[in-house]
Amino acid sequence: MTRTAAVSSTTKSERPLAGRVFGLFTPILNRLVTRIAGRRYVPLYVLLRHRGRRSGRAYATPVVGMRVPGGFAIPMAFGEGADWYRNIVAAGGATIRQHGTEHQLTDPAAIDPDSATSPFPQWERPVFRALGIRRFLFLRGQ
Repeated sequence: MTRTAAVSSTTKSERPLAGRVFGLFTPILNRLVTRIAGRRYVPLYVLLRHRGRRSGRAYATPVVGMRVPGGFAIPMAFGEGADWYRNIVAAGGATIRQHGTEHQLTDPAAIDPDSATSPFPQWERPVFRALGIRRFLFLRGQ
């Protein structure tokens, strides 16, 4: 897997379809979903804990995340300009709470779901393309 060396800023027009649609409601949805993300009976959302790259402030961001061989993958629906992505790359890792369990993760890398090294099964890839998601954040860990 190739590590992303520089973080490019993503304009709103370059965001994947999912990011453009849900971006309008993100502040409201995040407040609600943060309360349930990563809990035992919430399979889709995980709670991503990271530190601000400039402020050092602790953040908890609800994201869709999935366990894949070797770690976790998070679809970048808002592109590589998302603050949570940039914070994790700068810090070199993050913590994810999934099903009530905390996982310490390292070695963030942006991956293409269609690449030869992709951890995703062949049948999932067309779904990502349909949603306009072309990149994922892969984090190594348990």
